[in-house]
Amino acid sequence: MSFAADPTSLVTADPAPTAAPLTLRRVAIDTYHENVAYLHRDCAVYRAEGFQALAKVEVRANGRRILATLNVVDDLCIVGRDELGVSEDAFAQLEVPHGHPAFVSQAEPPASIPALFRKINGERLSRDDFHAIVRDIAGLRYSKIELTAFVVACNRGELDREEVFFLTEAMVASGRRLDWHEPLVVDKHCIGGIPGNRTTMLVVPIVAAYGLVFPKTSSRAITSPAGTADTMEVLAQVELPFDRLTQIVHQLKCCLAWGGTAGLSPADDVLISVERPLALDSPGQMVASILSKKVAAGASHLVLDIPIGPTAKVRSMPEAQRLRRLFEYVAERLHLSLDVVITDGRQPIGRGVGPVLEARDVMQVLENDPDAPDDLRQKALRLAGRIIECSPDVRGGDGFRIARDILESGRALAHMRALIDAQGARGFDHHHPPLGALTLDVTAAEAGTVVGIDNLQIAQIARLAGAPKVQGAGVDLMHKLGDTVEAGTVLYRVHASYPADLEFARQACVRHSGYSLGEAADLPQVFVEF
Repeated sequence: MSFAADPTSLVTADPAPTAAPLTLRRVAIDTYHENVAYLHRDCAVYRAEGFQALAKVEVRANGRRILATLNVVDDLCIVGRDELGVSEDAFAQLEVPHGHPAFVSQAEPPASIPALFRKINGERLSRDDFHAIVRDIAGLRYSKIELTAFVVACNRGELDREEVFFLTEAMVASGRRLDWHEPLVVDKHCIGGIPGNRTTMLVVPIVAAYGLVFPKTSSRAITSPAGTADTMEVLAQVELPFDRLTQIVHQLKCCLAWGGTAGLSPADDVLISVERPLALDSPGQMVASILSKKVAAGASHLVLDIPIGPTAKVRSMPEAQRLRRLFEYVAERLHLSLDVVITDGRQPIGRGVGPVLEARDVMQVLENDPDAPDDLRQKALRLAGRIIECSPDVRGGDGFRIARDILESGRALAHMRALIDAQGARGFDHHHPPLGALTLDVTAAEAGTVVGIDNLQIAQIARLAGAPKVQGAGVDLMHKLGDTVEAGTVLYRVHASYPADLEFARQACVRHSGYSLGEAADLPQVFVEF
């Protein structure tokens, strides 16, 4: 495997300093994809340069430089008068020890700011414009305000499909691009929004056991109760050095790891830091985010899952088809083979919502446990089958049977166990999962048929209970769509580890349990591809 050099490298020669250096101090604050510098108000450099709070500054140390947002402090415990403090991310980028000499000066505005202003004014941008903006974003030259302006401008004046391609192409170019030297490298992605939809952790061992290369790097949850990396972390280490990940892929043809160490499409991670708090996820930005990561990771073939349902991200078939066409247009321009599958998103997949509960479900399916959630099993098999059919040796329609045979024979379980050992097993026992000891049973107020489960509300309740930060927190579903229940029947159980978390979750349940009861004829219909 090889990769292109990271174009956002910050190594540069220090210009001749014009002032005495300050002493660099690591300030232990996680500023989440934003470099922040700290100067004391009585610092001589601060007074001499005429800095203002929240201004962009350039920090230089030992041949490296970064751009940072300035915070001015009055507390000597945070930073001294002769010190230059930097946040955790900034300190890591400078790669110098605590106490190293450092210089700070006013920063030049990012070169792409004129292009940003044109997009704010609703203009269509060129390929060069998007490349310039993304280079500055990946180089952390934009403040959070400027990032927000770009995200909102792209969301308000929807990007046309060629602009989406330009943005995606630029995001790929902003980081390293992997080359596995294999003719077929597969990947799978879901656009999200469905709690418990942990099919990736089943698809990867099935497909890798078949023999296809499947290097899966996943994100952690931002607004959901668990991401693939959060759930896999219950079973094994996921934050591994990049060289170790490549060794595992060469050995087992797969990995299931956090993607933060890979440096793939770094501009996407920066944009996500403002998109998620604003709950903005426009089609164009979604396509660019997903496809840039897949192309940068070296995938040649991608199966994309678009769930549709009343409380899913996509709520109708026409909307799903429009999104599919946009994905297909950009993927074709990027020479990525894409298979879009539209699936049932009316309710959570599986029973568990939260890292430990979802890991339990995954292991039950891999072990062919008769109590395993069948919806999770069936969806994973169908997605794995579609990926296996990417192989030129497999006829269309045979993939599901092959995937089912691999699962039922125990080969997928053996492959998953080997992967867990290679990444560093955590000794998880799904027969006795370490769930939060505090529980709350949510019951049906009356008899009826479950005709609705609100994905957003169930996810919110699981997060309020502590997931994903508290691995054993979450929601364990006892009933799904179409089930008939009596008054007092337990619909789901909330697990928490702290009384405050359980109380927050209880209040959310009182406002809306997330379940709707009615007649069987009231069940929402959905037209999906499998």
